[in-house]
Amino acid sequence: MCATCGCSVSAVSAVSAGHSHDHPHGSPHAHDHREGTRTLTLEQRVLAKNDALAERNRGWLAARGVRAVNVMSSPGSGKTTLLERTVSALAGRLPVAVVEGDQETSADADRIARAGAPVVQINTGSGCHLDAAMFESALRSLDPHEGIVIVENVGNLVCPALFDLGEGGRVVIMSVTEGADKPLKYPHMFRTADLVVLNKLDLLPYVEFDVEGFERDVALVNPGARTVQLSATRGDGIEAWYDWLDRPGG
Repeated sequence: MCATCGCSVSAVSAVSAGHSHDHPHGSPHAHDHREGTRTLTLEQRVLAKNDALAERNRGWLAARGVRAVNVMSSPGSGKTTLLERTVSALAGRLPVAVVEGDQETSADADRIARAGAPVVQINTGSGCHLDAAMFESALRSLDPHEGIVIVENVGNLVCPALFDLGEGGRVVIMSVTEGADKPLKYPHMFRTADLVVLNKLDLLPYVEFDVEGFERDVALVNPGARTVQLSATRGDGIEAWYDWLDRPGG
């Protein structure tokens, strides 16, 4: 269960509410509809509060001429490897600061620091995503005055998509080792993306992955999203990623 957004509680309540009319009043399940309503109301309040904080973050960043990019993926997609390479490659070209989100440890933040970027680690404990309040705290610590802030969100293809941080762009990273069916299985995540990065191209000869089918499904879910193919390890296609960071939408 996600201690922050209560996603497993929501799933149970949604199922219960959907069947609430099957049980007469006074039955053991007669309270399910009310529980579902209370859960939805709580979620709406949490998201509304988060969205207000996100707008404040967005204004704070805009006033400083700083762009924020929220990078989301499942664990193991190669986010940190891509960011390490990005920090090194853009040194002197575009100032980059990083916010690292994980449930535990500072392992990824340590890697980013060694690559040469200012970085703040946020550990969420049992939480499965970052939110606008966490991002605000990280921004105050980083205190950026130019360039770009890249957020490496907690590895999860569900909850991070729900929470606006105040970012100016959203990126979903997929690796060819994860299977090409993810855009249809997790449509909300891909629907919110400005850019979809298909990573680990160097492993294509060793896995079954339908690249054309993947891109077709991304376009079906989100016709406005751009797709970039690259290998963060080998560097194939990576300039397209750098160019997108430099020129949003370009």
